[in-house]
Amino acid sequence: MSEMSNNTTYPAEWLSLREDADAAARSAELVEPLRAYLGDRPGLIIRDLGCGIGSMGRWLSGKLPTPQLWILHDREPGLLSRAVARMPRNVTATGELQDITRLRAADLSGTSLVTASALLDLLTAQEMAALAQACAKTPVFFALSVVGQVEFDPVDALDADLVKAFNAHQRRSIEGRRLLGPDALDTAAKLFENQGATVHRRPSPWRLGPQDAALTTEWLRGWVAAAVEHAPGLAKHAEAYLDRRLGSDLRVVVHHEDLLALPAGMS
Repeated sequence: MSEMSNNTTYPAEWLSLREDADAAARSAELVEPLRAYLGDRPGLIIRDLGCGIGSMGRWLSGKLPTPQLWILHDREPGLLSRAVARMPRNVTATGELQDITRLRAADLSGTSLVTASALLDLLTAQEMAALAQACAKTPVFFALSVVGQVEFDPVDALDADLVKAFNAHQRRSIEGRRLLGPDALDTAAKLFENQGATVHRRPSPWRLGPQDAALTTEWLRGWVAAAVEHAPGLAKHAEAYLDRRLGSDLRVVVHHEDLLALPAGMS
């Protein structure tokens, strides 16, 4: 969520701005099969990958039985310390500076659950395969993976071109790493199913309206910038598009999907 091995970071201000929308979007429905799977086992150990400012932990910790130890992973020290400090007081939290693309099964010894939020689309196919292998015997709850679909109300003639360019940007190559982007969730689901896991998927869309103007503005500017980076020909239309969009009562549905995978023979 906050930083990957391509050295791209997400500022704390952006992560804070989106926290409420993320919390509203994540699938609470997936918590029920997860709780049933975990049962009454004492002392949950939960690892949150790419934790950012700890939003996933604040959302999920109150929905699971205590006691809990959260081990938060991130490559950015400032975000990691902030995440640990802001975890709920009824759980124990510690941080590990780590590139999660190097995570292996041995690192997860004793772990009850692996979580992540808005992370999978930043992985390559090889990194996703390695992560699935590392988590083969551990349940995972991966939230808010982009799926390449955005709905606007009202519709604009430029929407479809921007969606197409943005999705291509999400699949870009960075220093030899080709990102999965909108293909990440399907790739992850197939990998876990091939390992015999029971996989549950649920939609987790952002539904943004006029009351979310600050988040919508920040998201839309970044979304358009990414699309223009991939398709520079769109640049001549970008400012007029933003003026039209940000000057109206825009409503946007940004589609994501959540995945819960429960290892075979244990669910």
